[in-house]
Amino acid sequence: MLTISRELVDQIVAHARADHPDEACGVVAGRDGVPERFVRMENAERSPTFYRFDSMEHFRVWRDMDDRDEEPVVIYHSHTATEAYPSRTDVSYASEPFAHYVLYSTEFDQFRSFRIVDGVIEEEEVKILESNG
Repeated sequence: MLTISRELVDQIVAHARADHPDEACGVVAGRDGVPERFVRMENAERSPTFYRFDSMEHFRVWRDMDDRDEEPVVIYHSHTATEAYPSRTDVSYASEPFAHYVLYSTEFDQFRSFRIVDGVIEEEEVKILESNG
């Protein structure tokens, strides 16, 4: 199960809507499996049907997480015309076995999370923590 704050969900959704009609992508860094820090990344493909992290930005972001003793807890991207379910390409890119792969569909307003390990997709429950303020 992915447990994530409403603030982080809202940031992912806002990024997806801002980059629409292109797919948006990024990561939520954290420690011990707890998502804490939103990191918006650029879709190097600038495409409505495909995303790819820019290789230099990817390197910088992962190095920054290492420096902060963080890990990629959530790796997210949006789908702009289809449901929030991993495509074959998404599965081929899934290289972090402990990450939650979040997809947000701007077409269907769906926020879903998956574990993808060795090409196997397993959807998981999402628990959104509302802020107390």
